[in-house]
Amino acid sequence: MNLRLLGWIGLVGALVAVAVLPVPEFWITQLNFIGIASLAVLGLILLTGVGGLTSFGQAAFVGIGAYTSAYLTVQMGWSPWVTLLVGLALTGACALVLAWITLRMSGHYLPLATLAWGLSLYYTMGNLDALGKYDGILNVTGLSLLGFELGQGRAFLLFTWALVLLAALGLTHLLDSRVGRAIRALKTGSMMAESMGVNTLRAKIVIFMIAALLAATSGWLYAHFQRSVNPSPFGVHVGIEYLFMAVLGGIGHVWGAVVGVTVTKLMGDQLQVLLPRLLGTS
Repeated sequence: MNLRLLGWIGLVGALVAVAVLPVPEFWITQLNFIGIASLAVLGLILLTGVGGLTSFGQAAFVGIGAYTSAYLTVQMGWSPWVTLLVGLALTGACALVLAWITLRMSGHYLPLATLAWGLSLYYTMGNLDALGKYDGILNVTGLSLLGFELGQGRAFLLFTWALVLLAALGLTHLLDSRVGRAIRALKTGSMMAESMGVNTLRAKIVIFMIAALLAATSGWLYAHFQRSVNPSPFGVHVGIEYLFMAVLGGIGHVWGAVVGVTVTKLMGDQLQVLLPRLLGTS
């Protein structure tokens, strides 16, 4: 049995143990947020860490997935499982258009372009009456599977992390394939990849769309876990935070997404407790 398989078995066993053992609900909630964010950061591992394309707009795609599902479930009464498909389709269409325009750029123009459309999508969400402007959409229904309510606790944790593991497994197999080797070649420069017969624009669009679809799935989970959405979690500052998480965990490695998100989230929570004690202020 190889080490990779042992690692997968260990991760699955750890998640089941957390769900079964009397772990405090605070940590269950934390693990849910870590899993939701990890899906979005996995996209950046592929896009930036492997493909060499810097994007500050990942949070905007999370917002599209979240708002699409929230609006259709609250205003139209649709099933969350149907809204997931609609959200993925809408996000994919937006990503395709944006990729076709921005991925022809190079150097610092590409990050600036992603910053621009990230800001545009953020302010669009905050100024549409149909989306509740900056108050957002409240009373989003929770997820249920085969008549069983997933809620916001352990059942939701197992479901969320099952998606994270599936996404990580999919990316691992993708990067180990011939297509994955072509994607890795993008980071060293387009000319070298093109000389080996790689259609670099098509490869860039593919990884851009995969990253966007992972972000949309993250947004869908967020909407039905938080039971409300507003523009704040989908701003450019969150997109920069996602990128920081990817770098912190090891941007060239698939599992760097989980490591980076975990370290950032835990540090953020602990510093809120430790810094007031050290500084003697509230």
